Amino acid sequence: MFPVRTGRIEENEMSVDIAQRVHNHNFRIDPVVRSLLDTDFYKLLMTYFIWRNYPDVAVTFSVKNRTKSVRLPDSISETELREQLDHVRSLQFSESELIWLQGARFYGQRNIFPGEFIDALRTMRLPEYKLRQEDGEFILDFTGPWWKVSHWEIPALSIINEMRARSAMADMSAYQLRVLYSNATSKLVRKLKDLSEAGVPRIAEFGTRRRHSWLWQDFVIEAMREELGENFLGTSNALHAMRHGIEAIGTNAHELPMTIAALSRLETQGYTNPSVSRRALFASQYEVLRQWQQTFIGNLLVALPDTFGSTQFLKNAYRNFPDIAEWRGFREDSKDPFVGGEEKIAFWKEVGQDPRQKIQLFSDGLDVDQMIALHEAFGGRILDGYGWGTMATNDFRGCDPRGLDLLDPISVVCKVSYVMRSGRGGISAVKLSDNYEKATGSEREIAYYREVFGAEGVANAPVIV
Repeated sequence: MFPVRTGRIEENEMSVDIAQRVHNHNFRIDPVVRSLLDTDFYKLLMTYFIWRNYPDVAVTFSVKNRTKSVRLPDSISETELREQLDHVRSLQFSESELIWLQGARFYGQRNIFPGEFIDALRTMRLPEYKLRQEDGEFILDFTGPWWKVSHWEIPALSIINEMRARSAMADMSAYQLRVLYSNATSKLVRKLKDLSEAGVPRIAEFGTRRRHSWLWQDFVIEAMREELGENFLGTSNALHAMRHGIEAIGTNAHELPMTIAALSRLETQGYTNPSVSRRALFASQYEVLRQWQQTFIGNLLVALPDTFGSTQFLKNAYRNFPDIAEWRGFREDSKDPFVGGEEKIAFWKEVGQDPRQKIQLFSDGLDVDQMIALHEAFGGRILDGYGWGTMATNDFRGCDPRGLDLLDPISVVCKVSYVMRSGRGGISAVKLSDNYEKATGSEREIAYYREVFGAEGVANAPVIV
């Protein structure tokens, strides 16, 4: 009988040679995720926000593989996927993790999470999932209370990506694995030295959801600290931040405006005057900001403007929410980052603010050449920062000594797809994005949202990760 790996992170875990551990793997189940804290920090911020403001809202999150050339069941066993998901459902936050969340300083602030929320986390287990196959692809959904279901997104994606990597490496010899990791290490170090020499500032590791593995992500963080020095901000991964004693980075994501917009649709259904529903939907994108500002302060006031299109958001932001002028900055996600950066600089000037004092966090599929070019374009004009994700923690392109592309990263997402409220029924959630290719939701709802928000500044761009 093969042993079963425990859910604990052992103290000497990171001293293990990664190639050797992959080759010697003989556990019946080696959990990809062994802690609920192994997630993006913004999930904890958002679930506190949700727990506080929307405790009665239920949602469904759905996994979607956007890389059409890859079918996940071809490399991932449904039985093994279920085992990994079941393991996550057995996890609870440890007492040491909860003490860290309640007592640590985040963004210069203590006591961000009140005791009542910590108590809610103490007893939380993740809701059930539904998994099946349809047309050669997995259909994976999570339904339940919003603040609990939200915690599924990151572990679900981490599991899928690491299981795919394990499958690709299953038949590799010890020698091939050493060459693979040697190639990947050389590639990573070369990238980091290029970033360091170019003086690119404020770089954070953002790669949990599409990482190659937990162990590789840990090595990437170690390498970033060593090579980038003071230009390394920290990591979005809460567990790595706790273990390494570094900054946990992250604020909010698309699920907030998506869900709150859907709630506005539910609350205005049946109104005889259609303009009421349209106005409520349009205003919902700014209601999110008001509620976030009532929940958090200081450097946590960073807005994500692209859920329904950045251009329309910025044009109407100050009129609908004047406090936006005092926020710390924006995260750039789906627009051409050079266009988006110029757009934000123009916005800050228009509302009487100095862009050089405002954060511009670029975060969409970044890699080294683009980061260097962005710093050359915006350094000194705005506080440019970089959330470096997939291409930091899962760039094994060209590293496989067999010459195969099985380890190339793919684009898998897990988004809120349906929103429900007691007495109001349910409705599809929508994300329009600045990229037509990233729009999600039912066709009917997407068309309605396009009528309300328009499509100014929206473009077609290939989705790599």
